Amino acid sequence: MDVLSDVITVMRTGEPRSARLAWRAPWAQEFASMPGGAGFQVVLRGPCWLLRPDGEPLALAPGDVVFRPHGRGHTLADSPATAPVAPACDPGDPRALRRYADDTVDDPTTVTLCGGYQLDAARAHPLLRDLPELIHLPAHLGRHPDLRATVDLLAGELARPRLGTDAIVPALLDTMLLHILRAWLEGQVPVGGAATRPGGGWAAALNDPPIAAALQAMHRDPAHPWTVASLATEAGLSRAPFARRFAALVGQPPLAYLTWWRMTTAARLLTVSDAPLSAVAARVGYASEFAFATAFKRRYGVAPGRYRRGRLG
Repeated sequence: MDVLSDVITVMRTGEPRSARLAWRAPWAQEFASMPGGAGFQVVLRGPCWLLRPDGEPLALAPGDVVFRPHGRGHTLADSPATAPVAPACDPGDPRALRRYADDTVDDPTTVTLCGGYQLDAARAHPLLRDLPELIHLPAHLGRHPDLRATVDLLAGELARPRLGTDAIVPALLDTMLLHILRAWLEGQVPVGGAATRPGGGWAAALNDPPIAAALQAMHRDPAHPWTVASLATEAGLSRAPFARRFAALVGQPPLAYLTWWRMTTAARLLTVSDAPLSAVAARVGYASEFAFATAFKRRYGVAPGRYRRGRLG
């Protein structure tokens, strides 16, 4: 897998959830915070406003996509002056949402697509921490065509469920998330109402060809006996300049990141598979099950077998 696909696969737990909701003015709905999660809103028909405690009211138009990567609470409303008329609800729980809005409302003034992703804090990638509180992708003609197409497909599946919808929707939600993160990492988030890409951190690392090549190599084959010298070769740099450049952009030395990624991958394998510990150890570059268990316990505070039993129990 490439780095961004790996990040999503390892962090997310369970299936993402969504609901298509219709509103008739005047309306306002508070969405509760999602500890350990991330929420999104897509305006299918509008307009409406996003109100948040950490920023000014944000006007949204049809086709706009809003992503809250840290799961902070917010309110959607027809006007900043309209007070919420319903208790806070979880944007990741469509059953709760449908108590407050009905997608069969006649002649709605606004239709939204909302939902959330549950993320495992223990496996949170540092890329996620680099993201701003809000990513707003306005709908402009010709911008983000892949994201627009994914949103259209997702809205259609939720509006007209058919055979296979339960399998298609989670895949489309993951696709939408990847398009949102791509836009951020590629610097396509515009100024005005949304944060812009920072000059450093993971956005810079993944857009730096030598460092991106080294990261890709580690993610492609974490079991390989990588050294700083061999990673520098992948990057096309000499050893010392590579090590300095990697640490400056990624925030830790190359082999420290490699160890972290191996342990994060191992934690996921222990959770989602019944592979024996020796097989998990080999998948992440440890010939000895004992050496793997020692490294894993140093990272998570428990032995691999106990970690697995706790997650599955």
